[in-house]
Amino acid sequence: MIMEHSYDGEEPLNLSLAITAADPGVEKINRKRKRKVHHACKPPLNNVPSSHYEGCEGKIFKLLQVREEVLKLDHHKRKGAAAVLEDGKGLHLIHLLLITATSVDENNVNSALDNLTQLYQTVSLTGDSVQRVVAYFADGLLARLLTKESPFYDMIMKEPTVEEEFLAFTCLYRVSPYYQFAHFTANQAIIEAFEKEEDVNNRTLHVIDFDVSYGFQWPSLIQSLSEKATNGNRVSLRLTGFARSLAQLQETESRLVSFAKGFRNLVFEFHGLLRGSKLINLRKRKNETVAVNLVFHLNTLNNFTKVSETLKSVHSLRPSIVVLVEQEGSRSQRSFLSRFMESLHYFAAMFDSLDDCLPLESTERLSIEKKHLGKEIKSMINRDKDEENSESCPSYEKMETWKSRMERHGFEGMKLSSKCLMQAKLLLKITTPYSPLQCEGEINGGFRVFEREQGKALSLGWQDRCLLTASAWKCV
Repeated sequence: MIMEHSYDGEEPLNLSLAITAADPGVEKINRKRKRKVHHACKPPLNNVPSSHYEGCEGKIFKLLQVREEVLKLDHHKRKGAAAVLEDGKGLHLIHLLLITATSVDENNVNSALDNLTQLYQTVSLTGDSVQRVVAYFADGLLARLLTKESPFYDMIMKEPTVEEEFLAFTCLYRVSPYYQFAHFTANQAIIEAFEKEEDVNNRTLHVIDFDVSYGFQWPSLIQSLSEKATNGNRVSLRLTGFARSLAQLQETESRLVSFAKGFRNLVFEFHGLLRGSKLINLRKRKNETVAVNLVFHLNTLNNFTKVSETLKSVHSLRPSIVVLVEQEGSRSQRSFLSRFMESLHYFAAMFDSLDDCLPLESTERLSIEKKHLGKEIKSMINRDKDEENSESCPSYEKMETWKSRMERHGFEGMKLSSKCLMQAKLLLKITTPYSPLQCEGEINGGFRVFEREQGKALSLGWQDRCLLTASAWKCV
């Protein structure tokens, strides 16, 4: 039920399926449509008897019409009061979503379509957090029922433009402590590793960032390093960044070089590499402090072999510090339903946390959920249908899993300083000005930070859910 184009100045895509029976040409088109829809709604992974598809064509037409009506309603209601579920109805909606996921997993197409129709009649892009997150999960389940050849699959799974995705990311970065916690904690650990070696590193820091996308992490590091330098004793920062495209590298370089020009006591160099490039081309200068930044990178690698190869390459560099930040979850080899439940818990917390950052009627919140979080939800549900693009769909694991993997590859955890914890707590105070859940005596709504692994890891949580964890490592 997610709109696949801009809300501003546009009506939802017209999916009207009304047929003018008097026109024989239209009747011919109708027969072709039915054959296409019948093919499109077959589960892509299993051979299911054709008897299971009785009534499928009519149901999928009805379902798409219901979806369209909900989009129209949300579109016209956007500037008015948003609908919020009555007490207890949220649990019923979640229960219905899980029943639907079970039907999809069992290839019970008719039951799944019936349940999806009920879901679309209750969800809303402008409602409470339960209605909103279930809307995107419903779209993901509908897409999972369809084959990739279906035009409806393309409509539901349509990717946001580069500009839309960047804007959504920028909004989330600005209003929520989520990404800022990851970047500031990593940067603080890198700064402290640099300070420990100042007597021998020629005041030179080389950061290797395995996913430099947008470069939002590095202005604060540039500023912090500049504060440690003087005109007569400058600091040098080399940043080697990997990105998915040449255009992304060029944009990131231009942004960071322009920012660094404002700090004359800092020498800044940027070297861009495409993801997949070999590390053998990296040259370590004598005595420089080398820091490897693995922030939201390893979870994008679609198999354990790639993760292992990356960690082996990192270890061969013998860096002074490796910072690892990952979302909390479980990359499980268990059933689809287990993975579905894990993702539902995670994204429900993310959507709920946005209510602590933005008003319910906010267009920024709508952009974040539709173009960023919603995209991840739909990609997660349909990950096994598109293995060649699976890097666009993160897989989340537990901190304990990453700890074991890092230790097997020759790394040892490092204790994070008290400054990291103090900085994170301060961040929560300044990034959640809109907090409808806040009560007297309650601090920062539902966000919290806490230490783990005897101070070797720091986590950001929402209420009782851990969202992501930062840790620092050294080679042994």
